[in-house]
Amino acid sequence: MASDRFSSLPISRAQLVNLESLGYKKMTAVQAQSLPHVLEGRDIIAQAKTGSGKTAAFGIGLLHQINPKFFGIQALVLCPTRELADQVGKELRRLARNTANIKLVLLCGGKPFSPQKASLGHGAHIVVGTPGRIQDHLRKGTLRLDGLKTLVLDEADRMLDMGFSEVMARIIAQTPKTRQTLLFSATYPEPIKRMCRSVQRNPVTVTTESAHKPGVIEELFYQVKRHERNNTLLALFEHYQPDTALLFCHTKKQCDEVASFLRERQIEALAIHGDLDQRKRDQVLVRFANNSCSVLVATDVAARGLDIKSLQAVINYELPRDPEIYVHRIGRTGRAGKKGIALSIFTESEQVRVNAIGQFQNKPAIYDVHESLDRRPGFSLRSPMVTIQIDAGRKNKIRPGDLLGALTGDAGLPGSRIGKIDIFDQSSYIAIERRSVRKVLSYLANGKVKGRSVRGRKI
Repeated sequence: MASDRFSSLPISRAQLVNLESLGYKKMTAVQAQSLPHVLEGRDIIAQAKTGSGKTAAFGIGLLHQINPKFFGIQALVLCPTRELADQVGKELRRLARNTANIKLVLLCGGKPFSPQKASLGHGAHIVVGTPGRIQDHLRKGTLRLDGLKTLVLDEADRMLDMGFSEVMARIIAQTPKTRQTLLFSATYPEPIKRMCRSVQRNPVTVTTESAHKPGVIEELFYQVKRHERNNTLLALFEHYQPDTALLFCHTKKQCDEVASFLRERQIEALAIHGDLDQRKRDQVLVRFANNSCSVLVATDVAARGLDIKSLQAVINYELPRDPEIYVHRIGRTGRAGKKGIALSIFTESEQVRVNAIGQFQNKPAIYDVHESLDRRPGFSLRSPMVTIQIDAGRKNKIRPGDLLGALTGDAGLPGSRIGKIDIFDQSSYIAIERRSVRKVLSYLANGKVKGRSVRGRKI
C-alpha cells in the first residue's frame, strides 16, 4: 500500500515544512494515488469529488516542475468558473509561499483586461483562469504558452457542459506537445474519455471512492405530483429545519422561482446561476459562505467548486438525469465527520432516474411520503449573521486585520460577534451577528478604517 505521508514524496524540504504549517497532515486518497505519477511527469486522468484535495494533488506537482529563474508561463490551470479559479489561485499561492519568486496570475472574465495584460507583461510562472479569458489573451498576443510544462484541466466535465470544448481545443493547440496534462473531473462521461484520448499520452487513471461511507448521508426520495413540488419542498424545510441547505434546480428560471417562493414563506434563500453579473455572484457566494444566508438555490454548473465547509442538507428539487451528478450533489453534505441528509423530490415520470441512482450506488432507494412530514406552520429560517459591505478593498490596501481592529477597537464590538471577512479589489464584506448590525453601521457612518472614512451597508 502506498504511503500517505507527504515526506514519502520526492519534494523539497521547504515544501514539506510549508505543507506541515498549512495543516496538511497526510495525503488524501486522490493525492496519494496521483502525486507520485504527477511528480514523475506522467499524464493523469483523476476522477475525484469536490473537497477531495485535488488542488494540492496537481498543485504540489506543478510547483515542483517550476523553474523560478525562467519568467515564462510554465503551468496553466483551466477552470470552468471565476469562483473556482479564484479558489485554486489562492490555494496555489499558499502552496508556493516557501518557494521564492514564484508569480501567479489570475486571468478570468468579469475583470478589466488591461491590468491582466500589464501583469503578464512583467512575466509570470503560473496562470490560472477561465477558458474564455485565456483565449482572449492568446488571440491578442498578451499570453504565450510555448514554454508550458504542465497543463491542468480542473472540473473538465463542467467545462464541457458549459460549451467550452472548442475553446479548450484552441487553447491546447497553442501548447507544446511535450507538455504534461493533468485532467481532473468529478464525473467521467464519454465526452471526457474522448478528450483524454485527444490531449493526453498514456495517462494514468486515478479513481477515488465517489460515494460516502454507509450511514454518513441519509437519503430519502419523495414521489409527488408535479403541482405538489413546492408544497413538498416547504414541508421538508418545516420538518427537518436545516440551518444550511443547498437546493438544486435544473434551470436558471427555476432557481429564481424557487428562491422567491422560499423567501415569500420566510425562508432566507438566494439563487445563483449563469445569468447573474459577477458582482451579484460574488455577493451571493460571500453571504452563503459566511452564514448570512441559509439556503442557496443553484444549478449544477453554478454550484461546482463552491467552498462549503459544513452543510446540513442537500435537496434535489428535481433529480438529475445522470446518477453520477446525483452522487456529486449529495457529496457536499456529510463532511468532516458530520452526518448529512439528502432529500429528493421526483414525479412518476422521473422514477427511471431514481432506479438509475439505486443501480449506480448498488443499494435500493428509500422512499417516504410528504404526508408523513411534521408540518410546523409559521416556521421561518433566518441566518445567524448579516453581511455588511464596505466600499474599500484590496486596491485601498485594506486587510482583514484592519477591519477587525476597527470594529473590536474603536467600535467596541466583541470579536466573537464578527464572522468571516472577505476582501475584494474594490469592496470588502464582513459577517456580523444580527444583534450587532445597527452598532456596526452606526460606527461606519462616522468612524474610520485605516485612517479613511468608509461607507457600509447591509446586503
